[in-house]
Amino acid sequence: MIIPKTSEEIELMREAALIVSRTLGLLAKEVKPGVTTLQLDKIAEEFIRDNDAVPGFLGLYDFPNTLCMSPNAQVVHGIPNNTPLKEGDIISIDCGAVKNGFYGDHAYTFKIGEVSPEVDKLLRVTKESLYVGIRELRTGKRTGDVGYAIQQHCEKEGYGVVRELVGHGLGRTMHEDPEMPNYGRRGKGKKIVEGMTVAIEPMINLGTRRIEQLADGWTILTLDRKPSAHFEHNVAVVDGKPELLSTFGYIYEALGIESDEEKEFRQKELVL
Repeated sequence: MIIPKTSEEIELMREAALIVSRTLGLLAKEVKPGVTTLQLDKIAEEFIRDNDAVPGFLGLYDFPNTLCMSPNAQVVHGIPNNTPLKEGDIISIDCGAVKNGFYGDHAYTFKIGEVSPEVDKLLRVTKESLYVGIRELRTGKRTGDVGYAIQQHCEKEGYGVVRELVGHGLGRTMHEDPEMPNYGRRGKGKKIVEGMTVAIEPMINLGTRRIEQLADGWTILTLDRKPSAHFEHNVAVVDGKPELLSTFGYIYEALGIESDEEKEFRQKELVL
């Protein structure tokens, strides 16, 4: 059952989402060759707790850490470890936080130094597909419209769209209705309603869409071991249109990137 949120609840969710956004912005300064994912995990946990929030992933379904850290061929749910990142890697950092009784949950795939042109394009197209999907999140449309838009944008480039893992509703629990697949058919799926709050998160592979899980019970990898990209935003339906609750603005500020990609999804300007 979809749980629409009041305007007051949506603003509380925005606070939770922005804790995650700020955490990712902090990590953007630290993601570099030689650093380990466990070091980044510790930084994230301390920052979230220092800002009167609680790590949203730590202990959830018995997950052992604050961040899901998934480099290169890992799609999602990678467990932080002591292996240093190296030049040319990419890494999806997925972060969750609970504040005001609500979850924030989003992700960004970072480049470690210079990456190959084909990997750079994968990241660009995957992030584009996130906004292509968000644009479809309007009252009267259906979840299949969102998934179809993402799927078409990525498959026309020859990329594999993961089927087994999907976005989701978000609120007082990490996973609410509806599921938000990154594939689908127009006019199919659950109807998008006012006040709906979701996490939209394309998981797109350079090669095959097929995946497998490691023996640790968490880590998901591409079957052909080619790289995978993952970007995620938290979005509410406000006045019939998509309203971003999260931002990549803190990441861009840390990395010196100028972007207006989020502008159309905000009813008022976000002050960082």
